[in-house]
Amino acid sequence: MKITETKLKGCLILEPQIYEDNRGVFYEVFKKKELESVLGYQVGFVQENTSISKKGVLRGLHYQKGLGAQSKLVSVQRGEVIDVVVDLRPNSETFGQHIKVNLSDKNRTSLYIPKGMAHGFVTLSNEVIFTYLCDNYYDPELESGILYSDPDLGIDWSYPISELIVSKKDMLLPSFKDLEK
Repeated sequence: MKITETKLKGCLILEPQIYEDNRGVFYEVFKKKELESVLGYQVGFVQENTSISKKGVLRGLHYQKGLGAQSKLVSVQRGEVIDVVVDLRPNSETFGQHIKVNLSDKNRTSLYIPKGMAHGFVTLSNEVIFTYLCDNYYDPELESGILYSDPDLGIDWSYPISELIVSKKDMLLPSFKDLEK
């Protein structure tokens, strides 16, 4: 497995070695000891979530606050997405910056997102099955987010904005500037 750190410290791209033969495909999504070796701390996933979305769905940008903060390992089981992570750690050199990563059932890449980052994705294929391993339980009282179209973030979602399918809840999220207050 190849693990690469992104420009957002602690945010990692995991690329598996893929074994393919006449029976099909085998690959390891992650190895705890390898991930912990790169991170320098232990991970303990306690919850797995799956979302199924049609083409053009944008989910995000979400995170949990305070004691509810979550690290996540995300991957695509079917389809393709553009995954976006925004650094919300005030003391980080990359505070307010973001990365985009293509995740698909073809590249089988996963993304490790540490606590203190907002996360979202847009679906590029007709159906997407997206999985999240989380190291903390979901708590609706600690749920938060940032508006996906905030011009201060300057995210190019690689999809026509007028064709996005976004929940009413996500359309009402605060801007990055409002979040800083």
